[in-house]
Amino acid sequence: MLHGLLLARQCVKIHHYCFALGTEGVDFSEEKRFLTSGYLEMMWKRLDFLRLVLEKGYSFIFSDADIMWFRNPFPHFYPNGDLQIACDHYVGNATDLRNIANGGFNYVKSNERTIEFYSFWYSSRLRYPGYHDQDVFNAIKHDPYVADIGLEIKFLSTAYFGGFCEPSRDLNKVCTMHTNCCIGLRSKIHDLRIMMEDWRNYLSLPPSLKRLLTLSWRVPQNCSLSSLN
Repeated sequence: MLHGLLLARQCVKIHHYCFALGTEGVDFSEEKRFLTSGYLEMMWKRLDFLRLVLEKGYSFIFSDADIMWFRNPFPHFYPNGDLQIACDHYVGNATDLRNIANGGFNYVKSNERTIEFYSFWYSSRLRYPGYHDQDVFNAIKHDPYVADIGLEIKFLSTAYFGGFCEPSRDLNKVCTMHTNCCIGLRSKIHDLRIMMEDWRNYLSLPPSLKRLLTLSWRVPQNCSLSSLN
């Protein structure tokens, strides 16, 4: 808790858009293994915190720490849509609920609909004990209540917002890449470093070669999908 307060004070020295995330009674300073009780508590605490940000009137882009940014994402957001969210699997249509959402990257506008949805999402953890926020989202997106409140969800194409589950194949388009479908901090860091090397190699090419060559990532490696099966 003290460490978090110190970080918040340092943040305020730089700009005023800082919020201290209170974590009384729990320690989030160390890695929480996937789907352990500590991991689930952290995910739901994060979601409730984002609800508070919306209630204060702030729209936001949320990005997990294991997402690498390569380009400005704003040109690829939709002009309409209350909640725009990345995907583990994208079926080709931004409004198709068959898209498998990934909660690690999203753009959310603060309004009555998103505030109500985040409250509904958070309370739904009680209906789905043992599940993390992303799985619950993929369940409740079909709930009639979401349509009743008028929430407009847009799913972001993996061509621009990719990940190890479904990589962005065109380095001339990619905005972000997420080390999803990967368990373990060491594996993530290993593959993030390789991804950065690939991007630097791409940037070193002259523009003519960037357009002509079909370049691909050397990842996932330690985050191989075969390790999840």
